[in-house]
Amino acid sequence: MDFKLRGDIRDIELIAAGKSIRILPQLQREYGKGRWRKLKGIALVDLPDGSVSRAELHWYEAHGIGRRDMKIKHLLD
Repeated sequence: MDFKLRGDIRDIELIAAGKSIRILPQLQREYGKGRWRKLKGIALVDLPDGSVSRAELHWYEAHGIGRRDMKIKHLLD
């Protein structure tokens, strides 16, 4: 991650779950088996240049493993 979250992620939506996730074998190999889901949400982020912006974030998550591979999809400000 080349950014830091500033507060909570809100408006969280499910994008895909289970076998619908294209990189499911990679996630299981890298982080372990679990009930993997791909999610998106909106949060304030600190960018590397020092600015703060609202962004749409995408990430993968599994119970007991947590959030992995979080990335900024779009800056909203």
